[in-house]
Amino acid sequence: MKNLCTWLSASALLGFSLAQAEPREFEIDPEHFSVGFLVSHIGYKQQLGMFREAEGHFVWDEDANELHSGEVVIQADSVFTNHDRRDRHLRSGDFLHARRHGAIRFEATHWEPREENSGTLRGELSLLGQTHPVDLDVTINRRAEYPFGHEEYTVGMSARTTIQRSQWGMSYALEDGLVGDDVELILEFEAIAR
Repeated sequence: MKNLCTWLSASALLGFSLAQAEPREFEIDPEHFSVGFLVSHIGYKQQLGMFREAEGHFVWDEDANELHSGEVVIQADSVFTNHDRRDRHLRSGDFLHARRHGAIRFEATHWEPREENSGTLRGELSLLGQTHPVDLDVTINRRAEYPFGHEEYTVGMSARTTIQRSQWGMSYALEDGLVGDDVELILEFEAIAR
């Protein structure tokens, strides 16, 4: 017992903590959040687009590598493909129906690590009033104090997945092959510990 008390005292003096690290909340920095997509256009090319407005946050225990919760919300009417007429069409009832379904929402349900800096993020994607499971491949690029500006602890991540838009009832131009069914989603972001 005496040895245990001595060890506990020494640990306290050296700044060690016997308690496990607590999960921390991270807020995705809106200035460093890119949400993009790629979809086939008549088989000639992959049309690149993005959403200009998105936000998100998650609660993560880094030491245990366990995700407790997470959510990303994308504003459907912020879609941008660098062509006004096409963007208006994408906001219409043929595609995103942004007036009726303003938010595209991803709610994380499980984090499955593969290696120290990668894993699969499982969750539910709500789009056009329907919700279906989606898995994202995630790479953790960097974890460190930010080198300038806010100088807070920051995590940088890249996430990718491919969905079939028809699963959410978005079937416009599928039959004639003008617009592909597979949509690759691309998320790049920096999240700041709070």
